[in-house]
Amino acid sequence: MLKRIAITGPESTGKSWLAEQLALKFKTVYVPEYAREYLLQNGLEYDIHDVEAIAKGQLKREEVAAVETDHLLFCDTDMLIPKIWCEVVFGTCPGWIEDQFKTHHYDLYLLCFPDIPWEYDPMRENPENRDEIFGLYEKTLKDAGLPYHVVKGLGGDRLENALNFVKEIL
Repeated sequence: MLKRIAITGPESTGKSWLAEQLALKFKTVYVPEYAREYLLQNGLEYDIHDVEAIAKGQLKREEVAAVETDHLLFCDTDMLIPKIWCEVVFGTCPGWIEDQFKTHHYDLYLLCFPDIPWEYDPMRENPENRDEIFGLYEKTLKDAGLPYHVVKGLGGDRLENALNFVKEIL
C-alpha cells in the first residue's frame, strides 16, 4: 500500500535535497517542488492566483507520480506550504487550499527545522524569519493533529534522522 510522506517547512531548510535523498535510499520516486518551475516560467512576481496555480500543479504532479510506485512517495511540498505562503504574504488563504490541506492525506510529515544556513536564491524571500515561519508550520500541524516529526541536523545527520522517522511508519 502506498504511503505518502510530505517534506515541508520554511524555505532553505533542505526539503528538495531531503526528498531526493530519501527516494534514492528507499528506491522509489519523489515529486519535485512545482513552485520553482512555475516561477521560472512565469516570472518571480506573483499574486495569490499564482500560488493557487502552483498548488494545483503540485497536486497534479503528485497524482501522476503516485501511479509510479506502490511503496513510498516522497513529496517535496504539500498543501501546508501554499497555505502558510498565502497567510504570510497575503494575510488569507483560498478556501480550496484549506480544504486540500485538511483532506489530502499524508502518512507522515517531515517538518524541516531551519538549523541549516540560509542560502541565497532569487526565489527566496524570508532569510530573517525562518524560525517564526517554522513555528507557524509546527502549530498548524499540531492543531490539525497530523503525524509529523521535526527533522534536524546537517548533511548526513539530517538524512539519517529523516530515514529513521520514515522507517517508523513502514
